[in-house]
Amino acid sequence: MLHSLVALTCGTLMMFYREEVYVFSHGREQASKLLGSTPHDQLLIQTSDSFSGLLMFAIGFLLFMVAFVKDREFHSFFPKGCVLLHITMAIWRIYFERKVEVLGFDWLRLVVGDIVLGLSWVLFLVCSWREKYD
Repeated sequence: MLHSLVALTCGTLMMFYREEVYVFSHGREQASKLLGSTPHDQLLIQTSDSFSGLLMFAIGFLLFMVAFVKDREFHSFFPKGCVLLHITMAIWRIYFERKVEVLGFDWLRLVVGDIVLGLSWVLFLVCSWREKYD
């Protein structure tokens, strides 16, 4: 439940309060650079942040729903969806975020993070599979 609340809050902040989050986390000067230098970059960054926030909100909502499910079969279905979400986010970063000049090489670190998070759900699936068949 706590993880769900954190994911829902972070997703909402990413979608609706991105400028404030940038200023809080990076400072006013860096935040102005991260928001983009051209209107095209600004739109691409805003779209990317909204998409990231929506995915985070979806994960939080799913975590909230899964917390109340007692069925073991469903608990093997949920991590597969999370892996799909992390792969989708990594593909988004590879094809769109790397084209934004302000982000520089930051997209590569974020792609690696998305892949690692996806692999953590795969590890959960392997552990639950092992418990099921042992």
